Amino acid sequence: MSAERMEPLDGNAIAGALDAMFDAEMTTATGACRTCGHEAQVATLRVYVRAPGAVARCPRCGNVVFVLVEIRGQTRLHADGFELLS
Repeated sequence: MSAERMEPLDGNAIAGALDAMFDAEMTTATGACRTCGHEAQVATLRVYVRAPGAVARCPRCGNVVFVLVEIRGQTRLHADGFELLS
């Protein structure tokens, strides 16, 4: 049995969901990973969308910076690993 490798997308894959939540273009927003401190635009995060939502990881250390899921028609964001800077 071979394990299928998931290839990440960039942060643009979640642009629509973030725009709907914040009513603003968020892919150009800059934040910092709370694990390693790496500063990056949302568009450069590594995003995995195969789960029942989307997981965004830091492009430097790979730790989860935020998770987007849709629950009962509402998009929820858990972003404890990401500090929005601009």
